[in-house]
Amino acid sequence: MPHKRNPILSENITGLARLVRSYSIPSMENIVLWHERDISHSSVERNIGPDATITLDFLLIRLDNVMSNLIVHPKNMESNLNKFKGLIFSQGVMLKLTQKGVKREDAYRVVQKNAMKTWDNSEDFYENLKKDRLIKEHLSSKELKQLFNVNYHKRYINHILERALK
Repeated sequence: MPHKRNPILSENITGLARLVRSYSIPSMENIVLWHERDISHSSVERNIGPDATITLDFLLIRLDNVMSNLIVHPKNMESNLNKFKGLIFSQGVMLKLTQKGVKREDAYRVVQKNAMKTWDNSEDFYENLKKDRLIKEHLSSKELKQLFNVNYHKRYINHILERALK
């Protein structure tokens, strides 16, 4: 994708991660016969050990380089999210309706109807939902507003980063 700054490095990381993960299968197959310790085990281990270690080392150094040079444009990110006039919250609205007892098919239909209205008329999704009879029957104004709070979706960021960077 030409608009990306360094997709080759990121793509390389994901490809190498698949390769390292693939070593889990022969490793697990080795477990079954640990007590026998024949040459079939050691031949697998002699290949996986160094290859996985070297590949993982290379992958992690490359990942560190990508993350260290990552440029983030928060205002552009927010602008991109806002371009969709609230449509990014459609899944949450549908799920909340099902939690309130609305059949999934009906919840999907009403959310989709309002989403298409938003697309077709360049209207605000939240405002369209606020006017919908089925939505008003099942969700209070406060509940609906909460579903459009982007901070809800970011609530675990610190926890995830803490776990990832340990």
